[in-house]
Amino acid sequence: MIHWTEVVVQFLIGLFIMGVGVLVLLLFVLFIIDRSQTVDAIRRNYPVIGRARKLFTNLGEFFRQYFFAMDREELPFNRAQRDWIERAAHGKGNTIAFGSTRNTSVPGTALFVNAAFPPLEETASSAPDMIIGPGARTPYTARSIFNLSGMSYGAISRPAVLALSKGCAKAGVWMNTGEGGVSPYHLQGGADIVFQIGTAKYGVRDEHGNLNDAKLREVAAHPTVRMFEIKLAQGAKPGKGGILPGAKVTEDIAKVRGLKVGQDSISPNRHIEVSNWDELLDMVAHVREVTGKPVGIKTVVGAGAPLEDLFATINSRGTGSAPDFITLDGGEGGTGAAPMPLMDLVGLSIREALPMVADLRARAGLQDRIRIVASGKLVNPGDVAWALAAGADFVTSARGFMFSLGCIQALKCNKNTCPTGITTHDPRLQKGLVVQEKYQSVAHYVENLVHEVEIIAHSVGVAEPRQLKRHHVRITQPNGLSRPMDKLYGDLPM
Repeated sequence: MIHWTEVVVQFLIGLFIMGVGVLVLLLFVLFIIDRSQTVDAIRRNYPVIGRARKLFTNLGEFFRQYFFAMDREELPFNRAQRDWIERAAHGKGNTIAFGSTRNTSVPGTALFVNAAFPPLEETASSAPDMIIGPGARTPYTARSIFNLSGMSYGAISRPAVLALSKGCAKAGVWMNTGEGGVSPYHLQGGADIVFQIGTAKYGVRDEHGNLNDAKLREVAAHPTVRMFEIKLAQGAKPGKGGILPGAKVTEDIAKVRGLKVGQDSISPNRHIEVSNWDELLDMVAHVREVTGKPVGIKTVVGAGAPLEDLFATINSRGTGSAPDFITLDGGEGGTGAAPMPLMDLVGLSIREALPMVADLRARAGLQDRIRIVASGKLVNPGDVAWALAAGADFVTSARGFMFSLGCIQALKCNKNTCPTGITTHDPRLQKGLVVQEKYQSVAHYVENLVHEVEIIAHSVGVAEPRQLKRHHVRITQPNGLSRPMDKLYGDLPM
């Protein structure tokens, strides 16, 4: 009589033999496929095992981020930067122990000059409100030095837009729509809105893609739409329009943008009606007259001469013709999709461009007329404090806010597979982003960042963050020594 254990053993042996047979058959099929294909030379020369190269390449990004890269090594944002934002967004303490892990001898590092006898108060006061567009029929009184930069509905998901809108409203900061137009989710959260007019003019265009005054008035009628920003260029892709792959153009997004479902959204590389500074100023004046709201421009600087021409044109026409603000994006700015040569090689860094433009504005006597908004990898308190000292009136960030929503820098923004639900329109992945939780994180991030900028301002001995000046900052040079920023660029008038 056969014992039941023998039956089990024989059954398991049979399963093993069957499994081995299936595995051998699968390897044989893969061998034939790899040897026959003509695209991949490694797989053709080394069938089956050559597939491991692609697997390890894909896994390498993961292992570098979590196991091998030091805290300050990664790009575009390192672990230390991301961890600070995560702690701030969760309302946790941001004190550290034992010593800094930052290498302050790296050229370009900004070091703040502490005062010998700082004020006795624990931190500096909050920066006072600042008016933008005093000549507009409805000027905007901006409450925060730090605000949300442009991210389109389409580039980011519905729950991400809603969480950002609610969080910005709670923190008292403005929210830029990006070039995709204003959606119900931007308005639903109650944040102050900066409506960006991109080169495709989504949301304010007619059927031929031209600016439509009736739609401009319709957008401006929303009480929370405070300003308009005419986008000339952004840091990650200067000279090229926005790119939204068709896979991310859902029915909802198509309705907001005026596209067909699944249609690639490719914006022109510039506004077709603007080919010189005079025409740009005409467009600024037209939008301001139609909407009654402040109007600014967003651009990237490649050299100082074009901005000199802009300021000269403004002074020749009269300061009333000036844009109410200039959003200056650095060449290191981010986006969901852009060609690598533009992202890597075109446009000046905000670290070089901001002092240059602030100087040009001051020489033209326009520092009280035109506000400068700085953008481009400015996500931590030191970044924001540096920008204010260099000459910015405001700082905006997009990726910093993405980290506050839970972004893990998976680098999948140009696909529909974002694992945190921020840049995907897959309902299954969007479920991971819980609006009621994440909007609180957004507000905490802003509040903690501004508070720590105030700590820096207090340390150097000034009353509020906008009183930070270039002589309060030293910049590390290639020889490892630092020089005062006002000696490198000159100091701006008080």
